[in-house]
Amino acid sequence: MREPIGFPAALTKCIVPIVQFPETGEVLAMSANSKKKFYALNMFDVVDLEKYLAYFSRLPEEAPKYGGRMVAFGRFRDNIAGDLAPRQVLFLVEWESEEAFNSFRDDPDLADLHPLRESGTASYTWQTFDGLDMSDPAEVSLDDVLAVLKP
Repeated sequence: MREPIGFPAALTKCIVPIVQFPETGEVLAMSANSKKKFYALNMFDVVDLEKYLAYFSRLPEEAPKYGGRMVAFGRFRDNIAGDLAPRQVLFLVEWESEEAFNSFRDDPDLADLHPLRESGTASYTWQTFDGLDMSDPAEVSLDDVLAVLKP
């Protein structure tokens, strides 16, 4: 295992391989304590508050059934850097896995839910990310970080 640079010595733990890069065949590992996560980032403008609230009010009940946990919800403040057009609202949901996210997105039992989001918003950006649970940064090793950063 690579020696963590700038990370506490306690982070040199037993590791298990989790990522193999197809381009190089290199295998990177996460420490045994790291928690791989799947996130969905939603950014949008509200165009019909009533419809979006109808969608949003069901999420605390529906998302956990599919392995989702609402992590952050906020209003745009300022564009510090970058060229992505600002959106009014940010909404971040953590999912147990990509499969859990897909089951939420594609379940026919929720066919009435997603149109509320779609018709209540505009300039909608919905992106997914593989990531790490950073609630305890002391549990994240350099290999964990490299597994996210490497293409």
